[in-house]
Amino acid sequence: MNRVNKIIRYLIHWSGNILRNIQLIYIRATGVKVGRNTMISLRAKIDSRRGQVIIGDNCHITYGCVILSYDYTARILGKEKDPEAGKVIIGNNVFIGVNSVILPNVTIGDNSIIGAGSVVNMNIPANVIAAGNPVKILKDLGQ
Repeated sequence: MNRVNKIIRYLIHWSGNILRNIQLIYIRATGVKVGRNTMISLRAKIDSRRGQVIIGDNCHITYGCVILSYDYTARILGKEKDPEAGKVIIGNNVFIGVNSVILPNVTIGDNSIIGAGSVVNMNIPANVIAAGNPVKILKDLGQ
């Protein structure tokens, strides 16, 4: 029975990798730029309907994350010329924790960690740990 369990686990892992690759093809087809060796959970949502999303190399975007490149409320408030278009840039080697929300016009620097459940509404510098709602920088990793 142990051997059968190993085979089943292997097949599940293998099929999950195939689904993630199909998802990456779809995400790239929608205009999102995704770097090499980046893992995006099947349950993450990247919404680039009007704006632009750029994700660097070696990133991990975990379960339930939402990345938004536009904000309809900006139109209502009359803040921008093209109020719905925005840009999100995620640097290299970034980890975004479970159920985090990345709002439009945000840049997350290289080697940063975003804690679970965070709402990122401001730029995050490189080499820091940030978490919270709204996000706050908790620690400088000093690299």
